[in-house]
Amino acid sequence: MSTNPPHPLLKLAIEAGPLVVFFVTNANYGIYVATAVFMVAIVFSLGASFVLERRLPLMPLVTAFFVLVFGGLTLFLEDEFFIKVKPTIVNGLFALILAGGMLFGRPLLKPLLGSMLPLDAAGWRILTWRWAAFFVVLAVLNEVVWRTQPTDLWVSFKVFGVMPLTIVFALAQIPMMRRHGLDAA
Repeated sequence: MSTNPPHPLLKLAIEAGPLVVFFVTNANYGIYVATAVFMVAIVFSLGASFVLERRLPLMPLVTAFFVLVFGGLTLFLEDEFFIKVKPTIVNGLFALILAGGMLFGRPLLKPLLGSMLPLDAAGWRILTWRWAAFFVVLAVLNEVVWRTQPTDLWVSFKVFGVMPLTIVFALAQIPMMRRHGLDAA
């Protein structure tokens, strides 16, 4: 049984929804309530992804795991450090996994995206290294922002900084992907 992929805007709403909920809740009730609501929202987001796609996407699944673990630590220990360091750890882990795969000659983005992006071997290498580097940049940016700015600004950065940066970065990859794309036919 084949299912149609969800509309890209619906998929974006499902994946970004928990962050928006986190932002709004933080603005009204503070970081601890926002963390609890974020944890619930991310579980609902995974459920919606499963209903629409009949599978759990790997990166949102890994992110949800870390949100639940670090969010739980934040609430249990009443210390916002854990929810603030979570993006650093997740982005660092993604960078490490991608770079590690490349060091063993395996561009790990290909199994994740290969059916959607027909690229030649050089394209997969370039794209994987670029994403690994981008995840390092996100990890460093998170560290700088959470360590130097108030919590409300850090939360705003997660929603209005990281997401636009990621979209701009992804769009900036299009010329390279066109140069290294394989004819779908």
